[in-house]
Formats: sequence, structure tokens, C-alpha cells
Amino acid sequence: MQIVYNPKSDILYIRIDDIKQEVVNQRVSEDVTLDIGKDDRIIGIEILDASLRMNLKNIFPVEYQVVAVVNS
Repeated sequence: MQIVYNPKSDILYIRIDDIKQEVVNQRVSEDVTLDIGKDDRIIGIEILDASLRMNLKNIFPVEYQVVAVVNS
């Protein structure tokens, strides 16, 4: 996953799937567009006027945790 924020244009883009593929844009509101890929999976989310829609301090820096799955 990749999260990119452009402060000049105030656009936040969250790319969920890194596989290169054709996508279809589906606007879900005036400020949010989904990139839909193969098998109707969400590939990315674009948020316009991001600083007005969310607290960007909550996502930067990004923290994450990897949980190992043990097969029994």
C-alpha cells in the first residue's frame, strides 16, 4: 500500500494494490473517486480537499503492524 499527499493541490491518494492494471474511475462523491480494477476490486482512493475532510496528522507518519499467520 502507498499513501501520497500533495499539499499544493490538497489531494490524498491511497493505493491499495501495487499490481499494474487497467482501472475504471468511479466517483462516489464530489470529492472522492475510487479506482476499480480487475474483479471489481478497489485499487486506489483519491480524496480531493483532503485537509478539509480528515485530520492528516492522524495518518502521517503512517504506522503499521504486520501480523504473521501461522498455519497449523
